[in-house]
Amino acid sequence: MSLTSAATLATLDRTGPRRITDLAAVEGVTQPAMTALVRVLEESGLVERRSDASDKRVTLVCLTEAGASYVRTRRLAGVHAFERLIGELTGDEVEALVAALPALKHLAELESQDGHGAKQ
Repeated sequence: MSLTSAATLATLDRTGPRRITDLAAVEGVTQPAMTALVRVLEESGLVERRSDASDKRVTLVCLTEAGASYVRTRRLAGVHAFERLIGELTGDEVEALVAALPALKHLAELESQDGHGAKQ
């Protein structure tokens, strides 16, 4: 799976259903490219398109249960990889990471307030 595909799934998981134009802007790709990507993700069973209840002219892209499961599995794999790597650090290095956690948390908060994914 491409990084843009994975990032799009993560965005949908984090923010909920979105318009294709919104997803394209967040992921930094053109609307036609996002439309093609959504089509592939839809064919894979990871997303589906639904009508917006507030405006029937609008179509929203939503994660399916399979898409949400994929995101959870990928995140868990990342957590396990970091656990393994952190286990190889010295005590001083682990302490430095712990000391950096407030700054890293603040960065994550700033990123989520900005409304953009990790790709910018």
